Amino acid sequence: MSRSEPSASYPGSMPDAAPRTPLRLVGPAAATGPVAPLAPALPAPTAPSAPTADPVTGLSGAAWARQYRRWLTLTDATVIALAVLVAFLARFALADPVPGAGRIPLEHWAVTTIVAVTWIVTLGTFRTRDARIVGVGATEYKLVINASALAFGMLAIFFLLLQVDTARAYFVFALPLGLAVLVFERWLWRKWLIRQRRYGHYLARAIVVGAREDVEYVVRQINDKSGAAYQVVGAALDGGDSTSVNTVGQRVPVVADFAHVANAAQALAVDAVIVAGHPHLGNTFIRNLGWDLEKTSAELVLSSRLTDVAGPRIHFRPVEGLPLIHVEIPQYDGAKHVLKRALDIALGGAALLLISPVLLVIGVLVKLDSPGPVLFRQERVGRNGRTFHMLKLRSMVRTAEDDLAGLLDQNEGAGLLFKIKSDPRITKVGRVLRKYSLDELPQLWNIVAGQMSLVGPRPPLPAEVENYESHMHRRLYIKPGLTGMWQVNGRSNLTWEESVRLDLYYVENWSLAGDLMIIWRTFKIIIRPQGAY
Repeated sequence: MSRSEPSASYPGSMPDAAPRTPLRLVGPAAATGPVAPLAPALPAPTAPSAPTADPVTGLSGAAWARQYRRWLTLTDATVIALAVLVAFLARFALADPVPGAGRIPLEHWAVTTIVAVTWIVTLGTFRTRDARIVGVGATEYKLVINASALAFGMLAIFFLLLQVDTARAYFVFALPLGLAVLVFERWLWRKWLIRQRRYGHYLARAIVVGAREDVEYVVRQINDKSGAAYQVVGAALDGGDSTSVNTVGQRVPVVADFAHVANAAQALAVDAVIVAGHPHLGNTFIRNLGWDLEKTSAELVLSSRLTDVAGPRIHFRPVEGLPLIHVEIPQYDGAKHVLKRALDIALGGAALLLISPVLLVIGVLVKLDSPGPVLFRQERVGRNGRTFHMLKLRSMVRTAEDDLAGLLDQNEGAGLLFKIKSDPRITKVGRVLRKYSLDELPQLWNIVAGQMSLVGPRPPLPAEVENYESHMHRRLYIKPGLTGMWQVNGRSNLTWEESVRLDLYYVENWSLAGDLMIIWRTFKIIIRPQGAY
């Protein structure tokens, strides 16, 4: 959530082993470059080495993926069965008494079975349990929602054609209840999986191949992201010119040169070989590496440094063997933004009504704590550079702006920010309000009025915008938000560059599902504040 008053501103896998090695793309990637002769062909494929198991779980990467899918299938089926059962019982509880009502017609049993089986099968068909998407990002939740919607769409057509009137209860009760519990169940599994991965369990072993700089970048990113699902056990550099690759927090041994990657993958029984960047050997190297990996259980993963582009904007289109990667231009208008506005009005308006008593109590405390108005109005810059007055509960003394000049030499903020952890201008009540972001609640009115959104970049001060570099003006392409990427990723603990990068990433890649995830993470941050002062 936005954090300051005038004087305290801030800126804004693990599939089963198969005869053919699958090609996986992490980020948009296509290895290009001059074709160079490779080392002599490796020996003919042999039987894969026995997978190296996690010393605690006793499972290899492929094995844990299969087990995790079984667990998800079981719990998904249980949730669906219970949701359908509720609808089944509700159908008879609301039905008018009729002769022989104690008997359940065969038709009702058939409808119940068809609904449950169709729902379960559709979740499997949509690959909602694929190891590539579970445990990270919004894709898993989107697929669960899309699969459920498609299942009931097909059922609606089917029952309409057969004129089955008894199916209505399943659409009224089973779909909303089952979908809500399915998403919650997947979230619980994800929390468990992420916790296990933090302790080094349920990870796929991987070798990273490429130039030293690219390898270090990929290893760093994997280590920083608990949902990355990989444990890097080795690196392969051109010529194998050193013994290790050192990154923050990890030393990765060099296990092969480019000519012997497949041999190393087999010897170490890895689950994935990640090609970082664009190896100078070019397309032929990638193609031959895929062939060589066929004798192992490892998949081929391509990574690229094309940053700040999310999956929904990336599309792959093969043309006669030429893999084309389409990166969509960000859209700042259209139907998706209309839906975002509708979400802002619905959730923002409802929240404003619900918290009105809380705002009244806090307002009284602010008034009793120090002299001055309860609400603080500050000019901020909104979409397309239009200014508006953002509302906050006052958390500083009335003379905060006049006192700022004497505190400039104590600035602890990054970039264009002015921040002091123990700012003497903050009142006693204000310190509590800031810690739990309660001072931001009046901004719900700005949201209903259309000046802000629930989720978006942090609303900047005019003085900050005046000092923006050219690319930073892209933060103003959409409405600023009450919460956003900056707020749920460290807030004032972030550097200026990290803050700007997160805001720009959101502007170009936002989605409704992503917004809902950020809102959910915001509640967790409010309970356990980080970087709020």
